[in-house]
Amino acid sequence: MSKLFPLSTNPAIALLECPPLLAIAVGSIFSSLAYWASKLATDADHSLIEEPSFSHGIEMALQPASVEIGDENPVGETRIRRSFISPDKLVTEPMPGMQILPDLLIQSAKDYPTLNAVGWREVIKIHKETKTVTKVVGGKEVKEDKIWEFYEMSDYKYWTYTQLLEEVSKISNGLAELGLTKEHRFNIYSATKASWQVMAHACSRRSITFATAYDSLGVAGLEHSINEPEVVGVFTNANLLGTLAAIVDKAPTLKYVIYDEKAEESVLKKIQDARPDIRIITYDELRQLGETKAHEIVKPDPSDIACIMYTSGSTGAPKGVLLSHLNLVSSVAGVRTLLHDFMTDQEAIIAYLPLAHILEFIVELTCLSMGAKIGYGSVKTLTEASMRNCSGDIKTFKPSVMIGVPAVWELIRKGILAKVKAGGKLKQGIFNAALAVKRHPILGKVAGGLMDTVVFNQVREQTGGNLRYAISGGAALSKETQEFLSKALVSVLQGYGLTESCGMCAILSPTYMQYECVGVPVPSVEIKLVDAPETGYLSTNTPHPQGEVWIRGPSVSKGYFKREDVTKESMTDEGWFKTGDIAQWNQDGTLSIIDRKKNLVKLAGGEYIALEKLESIYKSCSLVNNICVHADSSANRPMAIVFVHEKNINLVCEELKIGESGRSFSQMCQDEEIEKLVLKELLATGKKAGFKPLELLQSVVLTDEEWTPLNGLTTAAQKLNRKAILEHYAEAVKMLMAPVVTFSLNNGPYRKFTLEHQSLKSPHAKFERDTVNA
Repeated sequence: MSKLFPLSTNPAIALLECPPLLAIAVGSIFSSLAYWASKLATDADHSLIEEPSFSHGIEMALQPASVEIGDENPVGETRIRRSFISPDKLVTEPMPGMQILPDLLIQSAKDYPTLNAVGWREVIKIHKETKTVTKVVGGKEVKEDKIWEFYEMSDYKYWTYTQLLEEVSKISNGLAELGLTKEHRFNIYSATKASWQVMAHACSRRSITFATAYDSLGVAGLEHSINEPEVVGVFTNANLLGTLAAIVDKAPTLKYVIYDEKAEESVLKKIQDARPDIRIITYDELRQLGETKAHEIVKPDPSDIACIMYTSGSTGAPKGVLLSHLNLVSSVAGVRTLLHDFMTDQEAIIAYLPLAHILEFIVELTCLSMGAKIGYGSVKTLTEASMRNCSGDIKTFKPSVMIGVPAVWELIRKGILAKVKAGGKLKQGIFNAALAVKRHPILGKVAGGLMDTVVFNQVREQTGGNLRYAISGGAALSKETQEFLSKALVSVLQGYGLTESCGMCAILSPTYMQYECVGVPVPSVEIKLVDAPETGYLSTNTPHPQGEVWIRGPSVSKGYFKREDVTKESMTDEGWFKTGDIAQWNQDGTLSIIDRKKNLVKLAGGEYIALEKLESIYKSCSLVNNICVHADSSANRPMAIVFVHEKNINLVCEELKIGESGRSFSQMCQDEEIEKLVLKELLATGKKAGFKPLELLQSVVLTDEEWTPLNGLTTAAQKLNRKAILEHYAEAVKMLMAPVVTFSLNNGPYRKFTLEHQSLKSPHAKFERDTVNA
């Protein structure tokens, strides 16, 4: 049976060729099971169907996830809630006496001296290939050659916890030799890698506050993150020196540039010519400098600022969030306390999200505090797609836990489904039948093991075969994607947090596994919901009290760097931080996030819709790569700008025989039939999710232009830059938001497609199509 679906080289799924007769036989069995799963599901209690089981068989806990404390009858807000684990006090220490970052690594080196702490791969060779791509620019086809890079990598190399502490000590000594003291600030402008963590901990040993900068930042963002905190030094990577060179003459406080890897002499010369007074040294030279003389640790106070972590800047210039040693260590304590029974020193975590994002930073600190192993990778090398003569990072490292943002999980789900679809109707039927069985609360337990053996285990092999669970954070994950991956791959747990809360407010512990829920308050914070009367989210709502999330605790920041105005707006005198997120308390004491206050839009009829909620669901549509939903007070329903999923749209067009073969992606995004198809599929996705008529899209703009931090359409944390997107597609959006009329502006790169209001009630939808110029 194990040969039914031989292992694929595609990282998304291993569903390929199998013997036809065997496939038909197994397909019949699966179809029968799926039929009974469907029939039983129809007759079963709805709550039973909705409740998924954790992959290790942990049942839903009977104890409420949070407990109420304080005033029994507050006005305009819910009672304060704390984690059921520690209702009497908020935790601040991962271990007794551990209050500052330097303590964390020192203790771990004592407890886990020979365990591997961090690992990385080295580039053996970069293979380059030239490919010709076709684009439509100004209504005309333009062909251009692009160079594609493919990587050949080594196996993972590791530092033990003892070696990691020694490395941090040497780099810290090197900083001391350069003359850096507690009065200085330092910037880390680097990709996610072991040296990022080393620099952060080295700074902490000298009581030097470090500021963060995403490696995807452009010139303006980098200049802001260096100049506002007036840093004296910066650590970066050789490939980022070009961006740094563009701003060094505008950074008067910058005295030291430290970089790793091999740099181009021309870039180094450009920096030196612009600022002859800047000292440029390599990471290895800094280590050698630190080997010449040992320096005592300059221990910070727990209240000292360890880090100025800059937000991704989705609503303007990035804000520097002040995070003290107490904030960071308390957050680690909260996560460890909550997940203590589910994580051990044998965990292996793949690290590829930006360390400049608080989620990745806190997850890694937590792992380092408990002896887990971190394997560094990159988005480019995670899977086999961009590799030559070796496996991707995930398959090579074999993680037990994987952290990701919704965009990553959506990509994985769509990759799996695309591969299943490409395998033919028979295999697609087998896969769907197996999935139906796994989803059923009774048959899933009886026959789930068989489904795993025959189908899903080989999907899991593409992630190394050791995944026990995954954690999603950064934004809302759709129920469809969470459920699909929890059955086909591994249980996906959602978390909720902000930079201001040190990354963690709540996590869905495996004990409370469910969908559309961010879980249990971490024991380092307390939470209450405050009425948002203008939107109807009230603490008195039944059965679920709702309101804006306010948080307080030792892991919550005291404010923003040099932004007292924003601090006063966001923080109360009693220490509560107003998150701006709308949420509800569930009956089991868990928390569910509904949307952002600022993304609640009032329509022409007076009703509110939640843009981020709609986007999280619509993004699960297989034809969507990314989506920005928009509406205003003049609209009856929202519209959307859609960055189309190229591979999936090609598969569908081939299947439905839409258009001519060999067309460019740009041409496809201007095809009338494809526009109809995308809108139809989006509406089907919305209806399946139970959207109200006013939440269903009335029109779409299709584009083949990828949204990235480089073109400013997403932030460095991969969140939508809503303002920039709407400005970029302003003319197309203006056309769509107008009343439905027939008009035409020729030779535009975007296509408008509108569904008339009455078509929602009629099976015969009437479509109107226009092209608009950018």
